[in-house]
Amino acid sequence: MKQAVLNLMLRAGFFSPFRLANRRHTLIITYHRFSEKDETDKTSAEAFDKQLDYLSSRYEILPLSRVAEWMARGQAPSTGAAVITIDDGYRDAYEVAFPILCKYRAPATLFVATGFVDGESWMWTDKMRYLTARTAVSELSVEIGGQMLRLLCQDGPSRMKSAASVNALLKKLPDDVKEQTLERLAEDLGVELPKAPPDDFTPVSWEQLREMAARGVETGSHTVTHPILTNVGAARLGREMRDSKARLEQMLGREVTLFCYPNGALNAQVQRAAADAGYRCAVSTAHGFNDRESPILALRRISAEPELTRFAQCTSGFEQLKLKFRSARIQKGAN
Repeated sequence: MKQAVLNLMLRAGFFSPFRLANRRHTLIITYHRFSEKDETDKTSAEAFDKQLDYLSSRYEILPLSRVAEWMARGQAPSTGAAVITIDDGYRDAYEVAFPILCKYRAPATLFVATGFVDGESWMWTDKMRYLTARTAVSELSVEIGGQMLRLLCQDGPSRMKSAASVNALLKKLPDDVKEQTLERLAEDLGVELPKAPPDDFTPVSWEQLREMAARGVETGSHTVTHPILTNVGAARLGREMRDSKARLEQMLGREVTLFCYPNGALNAQVQRAAADAGYRCAVSTAHGFNDRESPILALRRISAEPELTRFAQCTSGFEQLKLKFRSARIQKGAN
Protein backbone atom coordinates (compact mmCIF):
# COMPACT_ATOMS: atom_id res chain seq x y z
CA MET A 1 0.00 0.00 0.00
CA LYS A 2 2.79 2.41 0.97
CA GLN A 3 4.69 1.66 -2.25
CA ALA A 4 1.52 2.23 -4.31
CA VAL A 5 1.09 5.65 -2.69
CA LEU A 6 4.73 6.55 -3.44
CA ASN A 7 4.30 5.47 -7.06
CA LEU A 8 1.24 7.69 -7.36
CA MET A 9 3.12 10.61 -5.77
CA LEU A 10 5.97 10.23 -8.26
CA ARG A 11 3.67 10.07 -11.28
CA ALA A 12 1.74 13.11 -10.02
CA GLY A 13 4.93 15.18 -9.70
CA PHE A 14 4.55 15.46 -5.92
CA PHE A 15 8.31 15.70 -5.32
CA SER A 16 8.89 18.50 -7.86
CA PRO A 17 8.24 21.42 -5.45
CA PHE A 18 10.71 19.96 -2.94
CA ARG A 19 13.31 19.49 -5.66
CA LEU A 20 12.81 23.08 -6.81
CA ALA A 21 13.07 24.35 -3.23
CA ASN A 22 16.52 22.70 -3.00
CA ARG A 23 17.70 23.67 -6.49
CA ARG A 24 20.39 25.99 -5.08
CA HIS A 25 21.81 23.16 -2.99
CA THR A 26 24.16 20.60 -4.51
CA LEU A 27 23.01 17.00 -4.35
CA ILE A 28 25.79 14.39 -3.97
CA ILE A 29 24.59 10.81 -4.28
CA THR A 30 26.39 7.77 -2.85
CA TYR A 31 26.56 4.34 -4.48
CA HIS A 32 28.58 1.28 -3.45
CA ARG A 33 27.85 -2.03 -5.18
CA PHE A 34 26.09 -2.86 -8.45
CA SER A 35 24.65 -6.04 -9.97
CA GLU A 36 23.17 -7.12 -13.28
CA LYS A 37 19.99 -8.25 -11.52
CA ASP A 38 18.39 -7.58 -8.14
CA GLU A 39 20.69 -8.49 -5.24
CA THR A 40 20.49 -7.41 -1.63
CA ASP A 41 22.60 -4.32 -0.83
CA LYS A 42 23.43 -3.73 -4.52
CA THR A 43 21.98 -1.37 -7.12
CA SER A 44 20.74 -3.35 -10.11
CA ALA A 45 21.55 -2.28 -13.66
CA GLU A 46 17.84 -1.66 -14.26
CA ALA A 47 17.49 0.53 -11.16
CA PHE A 48 20.66 2.51 -11.99
CA ASP A 49 19.45 3.11 -15.54
CA LYS A 50 16.11 4.44 -14.28
CA GLN A 51 17.85 6.66 -11.73
CA LEU A 52 20.21 8.17 -14.30
CA ASP A 53 17.28 8.75 -16.64
CA TYR A 54 15.50 10.53 -13.79
CA LEU A 55 18.57 12.61 -12.84
CA SER A 56 19.60 13.58 -16.36
CA SER A 57 16.17 15.04 -17.12
CA ARG A 58 15.97 17.07 -13.89
CA TYR A 59 19.52 17.99 -12.86
CA GLU A 60 22.82 19.06 -14.33
CA ILE A 61 25.09 16.15 -13.47
CA LEU A 62 28.56 17.50 -12.69
CA PRO A 63 31.94 16.04 -11.72
CA LEU A 64 32.74 16.49 -8.03
CA SER A 65 36.00 18.21 -9.00
CA ARG A 66 34.11 21.02 -10.73
CA VAL A 67 31.83 21.55 -7.73
CA ALA A 68 34.93 21.63 -5.51
CA GLU A 69 36.54 24.30 -7.70
CA TRP A 70 33.48 26.52 -7.41
CA MET A 71 33.27 26.05 -3.66
CA ALA A 72 36.97 26.81 -3.23
CA ARG A 73 36.31 30.19 -4.87
CA GLY A 74 33.34 30.80 -2.56
CA GLN A 75 30.91 30.39 -5.44
CA ALA A 76 27.73 28.35 -5.53
CA PRO A 77 27.55 25.55 -8.13
CA SER A 78 25.03 25.97 -10.90
CA THR A 79 21.37 25.64 -10.05
CA GLY A 80 20.07 22.07 -9.94
CA ALA A 81 23.49 20.40 -9.70
CA ALA A 82 23.87 16.71 -8.89
CA VAL A 83 27.04 14.67 -8.36
CA ILE A 84 27.35 10.88 -8.58
CA THR A 85 29.89 9.20 -6.30
CA ILE A 86 30.75 5.51 -6.03
CA ASP A 87 32.67 4.25 -3.00
CA ASP A 88 35.29 1.49 -2.59
CA GLY A 89 36.18 0.52 -6.18
CA TYR A 90 34.58 -2.86 -6.77
CA ARG A 91 34.77 -4.37 -10.24
CA ASP A 92 31.01 -4.04 -10.69
CA ALA A 93 31.44 -0.25 -10.86
CA TYR A 94 33.19 -0.90 -14.18
CA GLU A 95 31.18 -3.86 -15.41
CA VAL A 96 27.67 -2.68 -14.47
CA ALA A 97 27.66 1.05 -13.69
CA PHE A 98 30.18 2.36 -16.22
CA PRO A 99 28.27 1.37 -19.41
CA ILE A 100 25.14 3.05 -18.04
CA LEU A 101 27.08 6.19 -17.12
CA CYS A 102 28.39 6.25 -20.70
CA LYS A 103 24.87 5.79 -22.08
CA TYR A 104 23.74 8.98 -20.32
CA ARG A 105 27.12 10.73 -20.70
CA ALA A 106 27.05 11.27 -16.97
CA PRO A 107 30.26 12.10 -15.10
CA ALA A 108 30.95 10.43 -11.77
CA THR A 109 33.62 10.08 -9.10
CA LEU A 110 34.88 6.65 -8.05
CA PHE A 111 36.68 6.51 -4.70
CA VAL A 112 39.09 3.58 -4.48
CA ALA A 113 41.27 2.05 -1.78
CA THR A 114 44.62 1.61 -3.51
CA GLY A 115 45.66 -1.50 -1.60
CA PHE A 116 42.42 -3.07 -2.76
CA VAL A 117 43.07 -2.21 -6.42
CA ASP A 118 46.66 -3.45 -6.07
CA GLY A 119 45.38 -6.79 -4.79
CA GLU A 120 47.25 -6.42 -1.49
CA SER A 121 44.14 -6.30 0.68
CA TRP A 122 40.38 -6.58 0.52
CA MET A 123 37.57 -4.77 2.28
CA TRP A 124 37.46 -5.85 5.91
CA THR A 125 33.66 -5.61 5.94
CA ASP A 126 33.59 -8.22 3.14
CA LYS A 127 35.66 -10.61 5.22
CA MET A 128 32.82 -11.05 7.69
CA ARG A 129 30.30 -11.47 4.88
CA TYR A 130 32.57 -14.14 3.40
CA LEU A 131 32.86 -15.96 6.74
CA THR A 132 29.15 -16.07 7.52
CA ALA A 133 28.27 -17.07 3.95
CA ARG A 134 30.59 -20.09 3.98
CA THR A 135 30.60 -21.38 7.55
CA ALA A 136 29.08 -24.76 8.42
CA VAL A 137 28.41 -23.49 11.94
CA SER A 138 24.69 -22.67 12.27
CA GLU A 139 24.86 -20.82 15.58
CA LEU A 140 27.67 -19.23 17.57
CA SER A 141 27.99 -16.88 20.54
CA VAL A 142 30.94 -14.49 20.25
CA GLU A 143 32.43 -11.67 22.30
CA ILE A 144 33.41 -8.51 20.44
CA GLY A 145 34.70 -5.45 22.25
CA GLY A 146 33.24 -6.63 25.55
CA GLN A 147 29.81 -7.30 24.06
CA MET A 148 28.29 -10.76 23.56
CA LEU A 149 26.66 -11.44 20.22
CA ARG A 150 24.69 -14.48 19.02
CA LEU A 151 25.34 -15.28 15.38
CA LEU A 152 22.81 -17.27 13.37
CA CYS A 153 23.98 -18.72 10.05
CA GLN A 154 21.00 -20.86 9.05
CA ASP A 155 19.97 -19.25 5.76
CA GLY A 156 20.89 -16.38 3.47
CA PRO A 157 19.13 -13.58 5.36
CA SER A 158 20.36 -14.71 8.80
CA ARG A 159 23.95 -15.01 7.53
CA MET A 160 23.84 -11.47 6.09
CA LYS A 161 22.25 -10.11 9.28
CA SER A 162 24.95 -11.73 11.42
CA ALA A 163 27.71 -10.24 9.25
CA ALA A 164 26.13 -6.79 9.53
CA SER A 165 25.85 -7.09 13.33
CA VAL A 166 29.52 -8.07 13.66
CA ASN A 167 30.69 -5.31 11.31
CA ALA A 168 28.77 -2.72 13.33
CA LEU A 169 30.78 -3.72 16.41
CA LEU A 170 34.09 -4.05 14.57
CA LYS A 171 33.81 -0.41 13.44
CA LYS A 172 34.18 0.68 17.06
CA LEU A 173 37.43 -1.21 17.70
CA PRO A 174 41.02 -0.01 17.24
CA ASP A 175 42.18 -1.18 13.83
CA ASP A 176 44.68 -3.76 15.08
CA VAL A 177 42.11 -5.25 17.46
CA LYS A 178 39.59 -5.38 14.62
CA GLU A 179 41.97 -7.46 12.48
CA GLN A 180 42.75 -9.80 15.39
CA THR A 181 39.04 -10.24 16.02
CA LEU A 182 38.41 -11.14 12.38
CA GLU A 183 41.13 -13.80 12.56
CA ARG A 184 39.56 -15.23 15.72
CA LEU A 185 36.11 -15.27 14.16
CA ALA A 186 37.46 -17.07 11.08
CA GLU A 187 38.88 -19.77 13.34
CA ASP A 188 35.66 -20.04 15.38
CA LEU A 189 33.56 -20.31 12.21
CA GLY A 190 35.91 -22.84 10.63
CA VAL A 191 36.56 -20.82 7.47
CA GLU A 192 39.96 -19.85 6.06
CA LEU A 193 40.20 -16.26 4.84
CA PRO A 194 42.02 -16.05 1.49
CA LYS A 195 44.71 -13.41 1.19
CA ALA A 196 43.26 -11.97 -2.03
CA PRO A 197 39.59 -11.00 -2.35
CA PRO A 198 37.45 -13.81 -3.82
CA ASP A 199 35.49 -13.32 -7.02
CA ASP A 200 32.41 -11.77 -5.35
CA PHE A 201 34.55 -9.00 -3.87
CA THR A 202 37.12 -8.15 -6.54
CA PRO A 203 38.25 -4.59 -7.37
CA VAL A 204 38.54 -2.62 -10.57
CA SER A 205 41.92 -2.73 -12.29
CA TRP A 206 44.20 0.21 -13.01
CA GLU A 207 43.55 -0.27 -16.72
CA GLN A 208 39.80 -0.05 -16.11
CA LEU A 209 40.25 3.09 -14.01
CA ARG A 210 42.19 4.73 -16.85
CA GLU A 211 39.49 3.75 -19.33
CA MET A 212 36.81 5.17 -17.05
CA ALA A 213 38.74 8.39 -16.58
CA ALA A 214 38.83 8.88 -20.35
CA ARG A 215 35.01 8.74 -20.36
CA GLY A 216 34.32 11.14 -17.49
CA VAL A 217 34.64 8.99 -14.37
CA GLU A 218 37.30 10.61 -12.20
CA THR A 219 39.10 8.72 -9.43
CA GLY A 220 39.45 9.89 -5.85
CA SER A 221 41.22 8.41 -2.84
CA HIS A 222 39.56 6.14 -0.28
CA THR A 223 42.82 5.45 1.65
CA VAL A 224 45.09 2.43 1.13
CA THR A 225 43.41 -0.23 3.31
CA HIS A 226 40.01 1.34 4.14
CA PRO A 227 40.41 1.58 7.94
CA ILE A 228 38.14 3.53 10.23
CA LEU A 229 40.38 6.61 10.36
CA THR A 230 39.22 7.72 13.81
CA ASN A 231 40.50 4.36 15.13
CA VAL A 232 44.11 4.61 13.91
CA GLY A 233 47.12 6.51 15.25
CA ALA A 234 48.50 9.72 13.78
CA ALA A 235 51.33 8.00 11.86
CA ARG A 236 49.00 5.44 10.24
CA LEU A 237 46.47 8.17 9.50
CA GLY A 238 49.07 10.19 7.59
CA ARG A 239 50.30 7.16 5.64
CA GLU A 240 46.79 6.11 4.60
CA MET A 241 46.15 9.61 3.27
CA ARG A 242 49.49 10.30 1.59
CA ASP A 243 50.31 6.86 0.21
CA SER A 244 46.95 6.40 -1.46
CA LYS A 245 47.20 9.82 -3.10
CA ALA A 246 50.74 9.12 -4.33
CA ARG A 247 49.80 5.70 -5.69
CA LEU A 248 46.79 7.06 -7.58
CA GLU A 249 48.84 9.87 -9.10
CA GLN A 250 51.58 7.42 -10.10
CA MET A 251 49.18 5.00 -11.80
CA LEU A 252 46.77 7.50 -13.35
CA GLY A 253 49.22 10.23 -14.31
CA ARG A 254 47.30 13.17 -12.87
CA GLU A 255 46.86 15.08 -9.62
CA VAL A 256 44.35 13.60 -7.16
CA THR A 257 42.60 16.10 -4.89
CA LEU A 258 39.37 14.28 -3.96
CA PHE A 259 38.97 12.10 -0.87
CA CYS A 260 36.29 9.97 0.76
CA TYR A 261 36.39 9.03 4.47
CA PRO A 262 35.89 5.26 4.89
CA ASN A 263 32.52 4.63 6.53
CA GLY A 264 32.24 8.40 6.91
CA ALA A 265 34.34 8.38 10.09
CA LEU A 266 36.00 11.74 10.66
CA ASN A 267 36.90 14.25 13.32
CA ALA A 268 39.00 17.41 13.42
CA GLN A 269 42.28 15.45 13.38
CA VAL A 270 41.21 13.37 10.37
CA GLN A 271 40.11 16.47 8.47
CA ARG A 272 43.46 18.16 9.18
CA ALA A 273 45.28 15.07 7.92
CA ALA A 274 43.26 15.21 4.69
CA ALA A 275 44.21 18.85 4.19
CA ASP A 276 47.88 18.18 5.06
CA ALA A 277 47.99 15.34 2.52
CA GLY A 278 46.92 17.77 -0.21
CA TYR A 279 43.25 16.93 -0.68
CA ARG A 280 41.11 19.92 -1.55
CA CYS A 281 37.70 18.28 -1.27
CA ALA A 282 36.36 15.35 0.77
CA VAL A 283 32.99 13.69 1.20
CA SER A 284 31.45 12.18 4.30
CA THR A 285 28.40 9.99 4.89
CA ALA A 286 26.52 12.72 6.75
CA HIS A 287 23.06 12.98 5.20
CA GLY A 288 22.06 16.17 3.42
CA PHE A 289 22.64 18.73 0.69
CA ASN A 290 25.47 21.24 0.23
CA ASP A 291 25.82 24.94 -0.49
CA ARG A 292 28.78 27.33 -0.71
CA GLU A 293 28.90 27.51 3.10
CA SER A 294 29.34 23.74 3.46
CA PRO A 295 32.74 22.54 4.73
CA ILE A 296 34.61 21.50 1.60
CA LEU A 297 36.45 18.75 3.50
CA ALA A 298 33.24 17.26 4.90
CA LEU A 299 30.57 17.47 2.22
CA ARG A 300 27.26 15.73 2.85
CA ARG A 301 25.78 13.04 0.65
CA ILE A 302 22.53 11.16 0.16
CA SER A 303 22.56 7.38 -0.23
CA ALA A 304 20.91 6.03 -3.36
CA GLU A 305 17.75 4.03 -2.71
CA PRO A 306 17.05 1.13 -5.11
CA GLU A 307 13.37 1.92 -5.71
CA LEU A 308 12.89 4.94 -8.00
CA THR A 309 10.09 6.34 -5.83
CA ARG A 310 12.28 6.24 -2.72
CA PHE A 311 15.18 7.60 -4.76
CA ALA A 312 13.05 10.58 -5.86
CA GLN A 313 11.80 11.13 -2.33
CA CYS A 314 15.31 11.23 -0.84
CA THR A 315 17.01 13.25 -3.58
CA SER A 316 14.23 15.87 -3.67
CA GLY A 317 14.61 16.75 0.01
CA PHE A 318 11.14 15.50 0.95
CA GLU A 319 12.63 12.70 3.05
CA GLN A 320 14.68 15.19 5.09
CA LEU A 321 11.62 17.35 5.72
CA LYS A 322 9.64 14.30 6.78
CA LEU A 323 12.34 13.17 9.20
CA LYS A 324 12.65 16.68 10.63
CA PHE A 325 8.90 16.86 11.16
CA ARG A 326 8.86 13.43 12.80
CA SER A 327 11.74 14.38 15.11
CA ALA A 328 9.94 17.58 16.14
CA ARG A 329 6.81 15.59 16.96
CA ILE A 330 8.78 13.12 19.09
CA GLN A 331 10.54 15.96 20.92
CA LYS A 332 7.23 17.73 21.51
CA GLY A 333 5.73 14.51 22.87
CA ALA A 334 8.69 14.02 25.21
CA ASN A 335 8.16 17.49 26.64
